Amino acid sequence: MKYIVYILRSTKDSSFYIGYTKDLERRLKEHNENRTRFTAKGSPWELFYYEEYSQKGDAIRREKFLKKQKNRSFYERLGSNK
Repeated sequence: MKYIVYILRSTKDSSFYIGYTKDLERRLKEHNENRTRFTAKGSPWELFYYEEYSQKGDAIRREKFLKKQKNRSFYERLGSNK
């Protein structure tokens, strides 16, 4: 099973959202249908960046690391390396 750490960017206000999931397509759909509390105000969202992990713990650690960065230029550098 794969776990995906992802960064979304709001096409409305250019804010970022970071999360992890087993089903990226389903999760992006949920964000864009305003079914998640934290992303409802920024919809619509686009996939900006993602990484795949085979272990859930690795994905969670990476998600936490990315969230701690709170640095737009850091996220933009990641996205430019797709």
